[in-house]
Amino acid sequence: MGDSSSVMMVDEKAGSLLDNLRDFSRYYTGHPRKPQISRVIEFKSERQFVELLHEGHPVVVAFTLRCQWTQRFDRVVEDAAAEWYPHIKFVRVECPKYPGFCIARQRKDYPFVEVFHSPKQAETQEGVKDGSVTRYSVNVVPYNYDLSPYGFREFFKRQGFAKPE
Repeated sequence: MGDSSSVMMVDEKAGSLLDNLRDFSRYYTGHPRKPQISRVIEFKSERQFVELLHEGHPVVVAFTLRCQWTQRFDRVVEDAAAEWYPHIKFVRVECPKYPGFCIARQRKDYPFVEVFHSPKQAETQEGVKDGSVTRYSVNVVPYNYDLSPYGFREFFKRQGFAKPE
């Protein structure tokens, strides 16, 4: 009888330890996750994208295909978006839905990530007389680090983006 109570105590402690480990480890991906609010913005239009750029925050764009092979990639983007919200915006573009936007990037290897930042109103070009057209210059930095939350942290640190509090 003493054996079964000690086994139950060990099981309870092990369960408690695992729960604490899951809570402590933000990027634990071996088991189903608790539902969380997605901080990744789904791409709807180029107008929406331009409005995001006008907010002044860097925008990380994940060009992806929605399929079983990109599930890990989607989880990593979700984790990074949750960590950096609201300092950096994350946008997911499903390229089959918006081929024009993706083709303009001139890349054929999906998924890939690019970071858009520093929108500044550009000088008006000579010969452009339309006052309703506003041109902006945006720096585009290809993301070539590890596709993990750690990779995003290192990338943002090297690019000089502020660390979230």
